[in-house]
Amino acid sequence: MPNLTNAKKAVRKADARTTKNRQVKDRITRWLKKVTLAVTAKNKEEAVKAFSFLTKLLDKAAKEKVIEPNKAARQKSRVQTKINAL
Repeated sequence: MPNLTNAKKAVRKADARTTKNRQVKDRITRWLKKVTLAVTAKNKEEAVKAFSFLTKLLDKAAKEKVIEPNKAARQKSRVQTKINAL
């Protein structure tokens, strides 16, 4: 346990950031699963709607440095390829 005031504050900030980042990543995972399920069910309309929202989430997460920008681009590309195959 830290003794210095600034070290205690750093721990609080790290916990808050970890919580927020985990929420963002979990949300991305949920929407990625929705798109995948729509693609599996061959429901192109639903997949496209979910993909547009997923794209928004990925871009925002990459902008806020929650995930790497290349990871966001890679995930978008892979999902878009699956949707185009329908």
